[in-house]
Amino acid sequence: MKSTSTGSIIPEEKIMDKIYFIRGQKVMLDKDLAELYGVETKRLNEQVRRNIERFPEDFMFQLTEEEMQNLMSQFATSSWGGTRKFPVVFTEYGVLMLSSVLNSHRAIQVNIQIMRIYARLRTLLLTHKDILLKLEQMEKQIIENREDISHIFAALKKLVQQSNEPRTKIGYKLP
Repeated sequence: MKSTSTGSIIPEEKIMDKIYFIRGQKVMLDKDLAELYGVETKRLNEQVRRNIERFPEDFMFQLTEEEMQNLMSQFATSSWGGTRKFPVVFTEYGVLMLSSVLNSHRAIQVNIQIMRIYARLRTLLLTHKDILLKLEQMEKQIIENREDISHIFAALKKLVQQSNEPRTKIGYKLP
């Protein structure tokens, strides 16, 4: 596959669709990465095992049965075939480290693309975090304003009720 003018050899949407949120982290499945790199999943995992000291637990981990079930429930059709082992997933750091153990030109180019997408996602998440903080501040202000408005309405009701009562002059009711 030839590189486009922006350096992308795979449509960004295809890569973004392969990023999942598991254990509070953005991760990619070994089989998806292997597909993107143009290698067999078995070969990718072989390279990782040969260089296991480069992949601590915060770089990669194996899914639990529950995580696998949750992940499979996100797909309408099962594309897992006869998988006997639960997949290994790679965090952003693990994907970055894969570039040091997979030396093909395609793997390097795909890795660069994935890292750029991760960076954009991080920026988006920070932007959303800022928006959420502003919304929370607005909500607090609305709650405070709601209380103030309630007090104003209570005072207005009191004034209206007082104005409906007959006026008296020096203790006597007017006819």
